[in-house]
Amino acid sequence: MVASSPPALAAMIIFKTKNHRISGQRASADIRQYHGRVTGHQLRLYNSLGRRIEDFTASADVVGLYSCGPTVYSFAHLGNLRAYVFADTLRRAMRWKGLAVRHVINITDVGHAVADSDTGEDKLEVAAAKERRTVAEIADFYTEAFFADITALNVLPADVYPRASEYVGQMIEFAVRLEERGYTYQIPSGLYFDTSKSPGYGELAMMDIAGQREAARVEYVEGRRHKTDFALWRTEEPGVRRVMRWESPWGWGAPGWHLECSVMSMALLGEHFDIHTGGIDHRELHHVNEIAQSQAYLGDDRPWVPYWLHNEFLLLNNAKIAKSSGPVPRLADLTEAGYHPLAYRLFLLGGHYRSQLDFTPHAVDAAQVTLRRLVTRVTALRPLPRVETYTQGCAALAAMGDAAGDKAALAYLDQIDEAISLDLATPKVLAALQEALRDSQVTSAGLRVVVAVADTLLGLRLADLDPADLDRRSATDLDQAERAVIERLVAERIQARSEKNWHRADEIRTELDHLGVQVTDTPTGPTWHLR
Repeated sequence: MVASSPPALAAMIIFKTKNHRISGQRASADIRQYHGRVTGHQLRLYNSLGRRIEDFTASADVVGLYSCGPTVYSFAHLGNLRAYVFADTLRRAMRWKGLAVRHVINITDVGHAVADSDTGEDKLEVAAAKERRTVAEIADFYTEAFFADITALNVLPADVYPRASEYVGQMIEFAVRLEERGYTYQIPSGLYFDTSKSPGYGELAMMDIAGQREAARVEYVEGRRHKTDFALWRTEEPGVRRVMRWESPWGWGAPGWHLECSVMSMALLGEHFDIHTGGIDHRELHHVNEIAQSQAYLGDDRPWVPYWLHNEFLLLNNAKIAKSSGPVPRLADLTEAGYHPLAYRLFLLGGHYRSQLDFTPHAVDAAQVTLRRLVTRVTALRPLPRVETYTQGCAALAAMGDAAGDKAALAYLDQIDEAISLDLATPKVLAALQEALRDSQVTSAGLRVVVAVADTLLGLRLADLDPADLDRRSATDLDQAERAVIERLVAERIQARSEKNWHRADEIRTELDHLGVQVTDTPTGPTWHLR
């Protein structure tokens, strides 16, 4: 229970409305001016570059945010998707602070070799051969599957999703400049970056150069000078013709994996931008190499990107979820088992992004129950106001009519703002929301604002999600006749598609949709589950 307004709301501010002026409250100490906007508590983020929490200061009016995207050779698993829920939370927090953001998520459709190595086959070429499709078909199919997953998780769309294959020309130009500056050497397998010429190489990983080289991958590459040197360009082996190949000054071949992110981020966000995000595994190698090649390319004695943020692993049976270890759980597996995708989002938000999370059926069960309880409680408060920024939240409470507004609601707004401002503490945001929903001192009008504020940060769709959507249903809930109808329609749709009768196939999909059945097309055929 909250009995009084927080210190952060101790001074007065005037909000103007269409017909009158209403007094609200504002902190003279804790509410700070940031690029001319009132934003509440200072946004502070854990910077992997230095391993410390720092005040975030944008370099321009629009924050440049780059997130490492998927390699589209297979379905994203649940661990992969954590990175995009995390980046989405960061983006929502910045919107809450009144900051405009330009967000770029790349699509890796070339250059990523098997086992993240510098030699060997490209992951997409291997997948294409395995599934008897073209590389383009593989890339398109798994890119759309990725988009479907992040849409189901209510991840805000990025401003741009560049494909690596569309930037190979710029990658070649980038590598040529590094060569001209003396940072490279050529060996039979390609053009390599010489990490011994990169001052501070490995700083992000917080390892001394000797230690970094000793801990580097043990893949043997003939002619490579140091273990940490990495490929900028992978030249075709004699007598071997790649499916994806481009002509370059170093022969026909394909770009190295690390090159694409430097090139695409600079092309779309400028040579220097504010924040780079990714999974914790990238902190030790991929991002280290991005920094080395980018700072060598720019040569301006400035840090390439000032803030580096990484989310921790999702664990299954006390081990990192990884495709290399065998079958891995996907979002489609959860929905097929009757879980709502946003229950998985809530599960992720219930842990801090920098903490490892154990994925268990019990944990997802609990998340589904909690989400249903939240949605059921909030339904009576709808419609919720549209509140996306701290200033809008304060104004919405102040506009409720009395001079002080709803003091208890103001206190919860401050709690939520403080939590999200301190390195995206989503568990504390959830705790404040649940406490507010139980607090009899909060008026209905004030509670509407608090719920809207929490939801703009958490992205759980509390404003429109139907409680019935959260009743766990699975195929086992169907009787024999219901299952037979669904199986018949799915079979008819397969037949229509094989005959290229797209109109009939779409009609059947609509029929299935009306039955509450979601159909997902996979390389091995369609699967279905109850929504």
